[in-house]
Amino acid sequence: MVGFTDKNERLVGQIARHQQVTNPEHTVFSIKRFMGRRHSEVSSEEKIVPYKITGAADELVKVDIRGKEYTPPEISAMILQDLSKTAEDYLGEKVTDAVITVPAYFNDSQRQATKDAGAITGLNVRRIINEPTAAALAYGVDKKKDEKVAVFDFGGGTFDISILDIGGFKEQTGVVDVIATNGDGHLGGDDLDAALINYLADEFKKTEGINLRDDPMAHQRLKEAAEKAKCELSTQLETTVNLPFITADAKGPKHLQITISRSKFESL
Repeated sequence: MVGFTDKNERLVGQIARHQQVTNPEHTVFSIKRFMGRRHSEVSSEEKIVPYKITGAADELVKVDIRGKEYTPPEISAMILQDLSKTAEDYLGEKVTDAVITVPAYFNDSQRQATKDAGAITGLNVRRIINEPTAAALAYGVDKKKDEKVAVFDFGGGTFDISILDIGGFKEQTGVVDVIATNGDGHLGGDDLDAALINYLADEFKKTEGINLRDDPMAHQRLKEAAEKAKCELSTQLETTVNLPFITADAKGPKHLQITISRSKFESL
């Protein structure tokens, strides 16, 4: 995620996420969906993002931010640049080479766009490999046995499942072959957050008569609290969302305090 402020600052990652609701038209997320694609191919994706997509039907799409156009590889390069700096800070040395992963369903144009993003960053992209292949390599190379595995990838914005054929590692000639891949490009953790946000907002509206989604600042606080609650419900049977002074009316400040169970969350 990359945010562009009205002071011409560029924010990447969590810091961009914190201002997303209050600056939606200038916060770019899910740019992966637009990599290497023409405008005529992304009509469904364009409808679900608040930022402006430009380009003729047969042209590769661009993102318009305050009158300036950026290509998807340029936006991706900003993220890679931030990741590269994080890696350099951790390793204590300069990062020059990279292996970048992409969804197994990416076509040649999308893979080239990803490689271009690395080049813009100044990285020598050694290889583009499939995300499920990377997961399988991280998990199973040491097993040294031939097998077929399913890789289940439920991310922030997409859900993918791939069937891989792993073989030859015993003879040091290992190959990971993607046999099949499928999924939903519009289902991920963000959708779980949205379901919880809507539930909390609806419950608050029932008791207080105020729709928090109409207030950008309150909506941003609700979004962050919902994501935190979602994470807590992975390890706890229930959690409480507590947001004091979330809004106010003529009678004074209003506070949100709602307890939600894991079973209720799953039912949403």
